[in-house]
Amino acid sequence: MVTFFQHQPFMGTPRRPILRLVLICLVFGIFFVVFMPPTDTPHFEYTPHFPSYHPPPVIPSRPVSFPPPDPGPHRHRIRPQRPLPEPGAHRTDDLWANRADAVREAFEHAYNSYARYAAPHDELLPLAKAPIDNFNGWGLTIVDSLDTMWLMGLYEQFDSGLASIANITFSMPAGSFAPFFETVIRYLGGLLSAYALSHDPILLSRADDLGNALYPAFNSTSGLPAYGVNTVTGNAWAGWSGHAVWSEVLTCQLEFKYLAYLTGRARYYIAAEKVMEVMYAANLSLTRDLYPTGWSLTTGLPTTRKVSVGSFADSGYEYMLKQWLLTGRTDTKVRDLYLRSVDTILKHLTYVSPTRKLLYVTDAMVDQNGEFFPTHKLEHLTCFFPATLALGAATIPDVPPTHMWAARGLAYTCGSLYADTPTGLSPDEVTMEADADGLWSKHLARWEKNGAHGDPPGVQAPSPPENETLRDYSPLNRGYILRPETVESFYILWRTTGDITWRERGWNIFEALQRESRVEDAGFASVDNAYRVNSTKRNEMPSWFLAETLKYLFLLFSDEDLVPLDQWVFNTEAHPLPVFQWSEWEKERYGITNAIPTGSAVDSE
Repeated sequence: MVTFFQHQPFMGTPRRPILRLVLICLVFGIFFVVFMPPTDTPHFEYTPHFPSYHPPPVIPSRPVSFPPPDPGPHRHRIRPQRPLPEPGAHRTDDLWANRADAVREAFEHAYNSYARYAAPHDELLPLAKAPIDNFNGWGLTIVDSLDTMWLMGLYEQFDSGLASIANITFSMPAGSFAPFFETVIRYLGGLLSAYALSHDPILLSRADDLGNALYPAFNSTSGLPAYGVNTVTGNAWAGWSGHAVWSEVLTCQLEFKYLAYLTGRARYYIAAEKVMEVMYAANLSLTRDLYPTGWSLTTGLPTTRKVSVGSFADSGYEYMLKQWLLTGRTDTKVRDLYLRSVDTILKHLTYVSPTRKLLYVTDAMVDQNGEFFPTHKLEHLTCFFPATLALGAATIPDVPPTHMWAARGLAYTCGSLYADTPTGLSPDEVTMEADADGLWSKHLARWEKNGAHGDPPGVQAPSPPENETLRDYSPLNRGYILRPETVESFYILWRTTGDITWRERGWNIFEALQRESRVEDAGFASVDNAYRVNSTKRNEMPSWFLAETLKYLFLLFSDEDLVPLDQWVFNTEAHPLPVFQWSEWEKERYGITNAIPTGSAVDSE
């Protein structure tokens, strides 16, 4: 048999075929090893089973010098954690370390109870010791708790949670709908934050799966996301009212823009920014730069003249500031929206109570002449606002001093709602005692006219009331549902001012939680009546208790700055996302035109 090699000259002289074959393989092998660049690209790409899914584009490599080293890209933000104490150890030499350990123990009690009685379902029913699937049935408490575990150094629980994450398919029956807002802030935010902290690839893969499954919610005439979407069929549902809630459509930009940054998928950014374009174009002359709480999915116009800082509005204002912070303080357009809105809130929705001088923010109806008619209702939800104000005051150059004054005064009031009750827990809603001349802006004007001596009105720590008739408010909803907003504000104020009294107030709240909400062998539970010691407990432990309340308490008591506020931005479910900046190719790809770098007081720290 005549071989191919016998008819081909090789190196001028015929050689034995086997030797020639070996030499050829050796030459190609050496060339491959020496000259081919190394790669971290996996040998396969996971493709989720969604009909509309398209593999990601090739993302150009970032220059080594971009983003700038401070704040750097998320891959350099994995921080070493403080070692855990030995089982049973109790450090008596460090008050705040011991308090942080106490919060960690409370988290372990809550999460281990969930794992024992409810995993992999959404939440634990602590009194029944049973599970409930009330948010899509994808294991909400696991996803919502992952970054808390990481920050607390609970790596075994974190790794156990990853096994559940790997099995999530984001499936649901044909007639069901995932609530867009809750799914974005809890599931998508939780996955992205856990990825940013741990860099485990399965978390980014699942976040991309979920972002793709939620994307059809944006397919409305206006571009505002629908209330819910079926993650299998892509069918969207406008909700019972048919209108969009303003806070819900304005609380997806952090998550989708960061997801676009990680994956290179332009449509994530474009969809989230389309919502902002609707807001930029809105005529708010009647409501004086405040956004009404209801919007049409068809026209992209307001459907009501109600304005608020609590329910239906809260996180919308929060995300205006945080979009600017997350993108390296470059999106000045959204920052200016925030400043204009806060100016109106402080002038027209902020009041001082008549006796104890409690500062509070309320909601109002605006008539056709632009006059505000306040309800004087104060919600626990509104207690997020001191945190937002303090964060803005610490990061925006030349911000008016009223922002930090209001942050302190409002936080004092929110703390008083806890301190005034026998349980040490807060009612969910109160009605403040109205004063015809109670607008804070009027109080400030008189204070300045008289020489501006001492603290501004409403900014002093209030004294305890002599009796319940002198509280300056009446409870509307006496229940406490393990909410996080007040301790969130205490944490941000502690980190931005260094005032230790915010830590002490937080410790008082934690002790009250241990006394009144802890279930001996099954986590924690909401209470029916914050004004009654040993009140009846409710059969619920919302996932936000582990994602937010206990996380903020742990960070409040930790001396180490585990989440530096100039490097990370919390989403509204307390999931920290790392600060980043858009590269030139991203600006071109996504159509980003208003990314103008700006400085701030924190930049030099």
